[in-house]
Amino acid sequence: MKACITLLPGDGIGPEVTAEAVRCLQHVARKFNHEFEMQSAAIGGAAIDAEGDPLPAATIAACHKADALLLGAIGGPKWSDPDARVRPEQGLLRLRREFDFYANLRPVAPHPALLDASPLKAHLLAGVDIMVVRELTGGIYFGEKTRTAEHATDLCAYSATEIERIIRVAGRLARARRHRIVSVDKANVLETSRLWRTVTERVLTAEFPDVSLEHMLVDAAAMHLLRRPADFDVMVTENMFGDILTDEASMLAGSMGLLPSASLGDDRKGLYEPIHGSAPDIAGKGIANPYAAILSAAMLLRHSLQLEEEAVALETAVARAIDQGVRTPDIATAEHAPVSTRAAADAVLQEI
Repeated sequence: MKACITLLPGDGIGPEVTAEAVRCLQHVARKFNHEFEMQSAAIGGAAIDAEGDPLPAATIAACHKADALLLGAIGGPKWSDPDARVRPEQGLLRLRREFDFYANLRPVAPHPALLDASPLKAHLLAGVDIMVVRELTGGIYFGEKTRTAEHATDLCAYSATEIERIIRVAGRLARARRHRIVSVDKANVLETSRLWRTVTERVLTAEFPDVSLEHMLVDAAAMHLLRRPADFDVMVTENMFGDILTDEASMLAGSMGLLPSASLGDDRKGLYEPIHGSAPDIAGKGIANPYAAILSAAMLLRHSLQLEEEAVALETAVARAIDQGVRTPDIATAEHAPVSTRAAADAVLQEI
């Protein structure tokens, strides 16, 4: 198979973890007789520095030519002035809108060998396997905004069509898993959540009658993610709630450096990235955890390139490396000395 992948390394540790994911993709290509053409393009703070734009026209063009996009991370203190007219995050938001990547999939399944890395008690983590489905192109992040010296507004808006399509994604995933959906909203306060709840019930009743539905307010969901995480199967929610809850859920796995994500639309092209940020405090030190970036590459193989066997091989290789005690500092313990970013990826390569 021939495929074109556009790499968006970004800022901070983004280039470091992306480089290791690329090594793994190259190894998979050799082993399974594929040809992956990979090209890098600027995004985020690096693009602002180079061209004054967090998503330059050349980057958009490179993304349009690609079968899939692999992102590292964006942002950092250098560009964090809240009054700045141009910010790294604008590039990512525009990218999502440009390709209508409206469905963000974030799997959370703690590795049995890493239960000691989570702040939660081990018995709470047994059997945890959650797929969070976050609506990605609507809500408060994309609504109309105003600001004066004394007043500011951010509009949260959703249409029935936007809700319908993300619920269908959740329904298809739940049907392939344990047939359970928890829909997270704030329907006791917000009109957008009341619409969300009504549309969710209508779509699931009509199209997915075999899938059970539970509505949960976002504050209760935040509590139950820590109190009884194994009870969740598929969790579907709007943009901001999903952003917050998935960062919380990363602590079930033990580190944000372990969790991948896929942002998908209605065709095969997708954007794949670790859920962690640019971690500027450790950038350049060679100690960032590459597992989330590598697992994001596995999701790229599965969803955009339709290479299930190769995706499983890469995910299994990561699991085996962890089984062997290969841990970067974020998940190291007294019994497992920390290794470098490169050493962790080397361990994965040996297991593919």
